[in-house]
Amino acid sequence: MRTIKQQHRAVSAPIADLTTCRALPTNSVEYIDPFLFLNHHGPQVYRPNNRGLPFGPHPHRGFETVTFILEGDILHKDSSGHESVIEAGGIQWMTAGSGLIHAEISSDNFKAHGGPLEILQLWVNLPAKDKMTAPRYIGLQKDEIPAVTLADGVVIHAVSGEWAGTAGAVQPLADVALAWLELPAGSRVTLPIAAARNIFFYTVRGTLRVNDTETKALQLVEFNHDGDELTIAAHEASVLLLGHAQPFGEPVVSAGPFVMNTDAEIRQAYRDYQRGAFGSWNG
Repeated sequence: MRTIKQQHRAVSAPIADLTTCRALPTNSVEYIDPFLFLNHHGPQVYRPNNRGLPFGPHPHRGFETVTFILEGDILHKDSSGHESVIEAGGIQWMTAGSGLIHAEISSDNFKAHGGPLEILQLWVNLPAKDKMTAPRYIGLQKDEIPAVTLADGVVIHAVSGEWAGTAGAVQPLADVALAWLELPAGSRVTLPIAAARNIFFYTVRGTLRVNDTETKALQLVEFNHDGDELTIAAHEASVLLLGHAQPFGEPVVSAGPFVMNTDAEIRQAYRDYQRGAFGSWNG
């Protein structure tokens, strides 16, 4: 079994009236290659006639956003012409690539009626060879994502990669496996993950024991590369965001909404955005 290098507590980082904890980066961890950033929005309950999510039009280049909608919904719209409303249990996988402008807001229905909201947004780096790939967007509802039920009632929602012999719904550019797991109280599961791969392990809800070490909600677990399996036991009903990938081992230079490999590429991203190369916004 892999040993744990360190546990990192998510920090409070509210955005307007949106309750948010940032699990990555924090003062104790910058990134876990190729996983760059995680915001955990909610859980909270919105009243009727609310303003919804505050993420109006903004640009990105050089990475991918993977958004897990656990409660509530998100209306995605971007300058490449994509638009969809994804509801609870669904995901949005956006490849910013060479650059686009997008907005992530609440649907008119959610703003009118309110309700519970909990959303995770993970930024996943792109390798240098793919940073200028054409933008892509995939929005999937809950029933479009394979759900694998294991012993003890553990459910793996397979987003990408292979989980318990089942292929995930998305085929990413890089070999990145992502899933979210529902673990009933008293359940236990063992998963193989090659020792060379970096693991992204974030407890969303509940209390877990992973490889004989306890971890709680809002904690990101960083692992050493000294084993090839995880054994996870749930002390109470829990939700886990789990991913793994071969690290790229490339320079990471980020500035605001752009993630590239060099300072020069960041400067070029700003120039390209300012001259309209990311498309026009007709929101």
